[in-house]
Amino acid sequence: MTPTPLTRDEIIARNLAAVADHFANENPDGIARVIAGYTDDIVWEGPARGILIRDKLEVQRAYLRLFESMDVHKVTHLYRFATEDWAFDDSIIEFTLTGDGFTNCPFEPGTRVSMRLVHAFQLRDGKICRENGYEIWRHAHDSIVLDDVPAGSHTETFG
Repeated sequence: MTPTPLTRDEIIARNLAAVADHFANENPDGIARVIAGYTDDIVWEGPARGILIRDKLEVQRAYLRLFESMDVHKVTHLYRFATEDWAFDDSIIEFTLTGDGFTNCPFEPGTRVSMRLVHAFQLRDGKICRENGYEIWRHAHDSIVLDDVPAGSHTETFG
């Protein structure tokens, strides 16, 4: 018996769930689950810093270097939506750089950063096959940090 194809709404819900699971596990303890959520032909890209990785193990190493190089203070979730092939997430992350794990980073360790970060995830059969992270690096207390935070946005604050 052939399985019934998913509806458009079911595919979108599956894509949103995959992205939610990805973000919930973006930490040293959950990294194996993040990597398992990628297709074997993953493309992981950080265009602002000239990063392009096409290997799951290399993506894992890059994530672990990032985790070791930041002390996250808060994350504000602005928007998340999906189509049948793509999911987008727009957030603001405030953190202090604690190391050199961000290749081609525009700031020195010790800098408190407010990063506007838009992720574009391409998905195939419920797995992420492309992750593009578009980073806008700003000093946390600069006058140019003027984000339009929609009413109802959720902010997580960390110790």
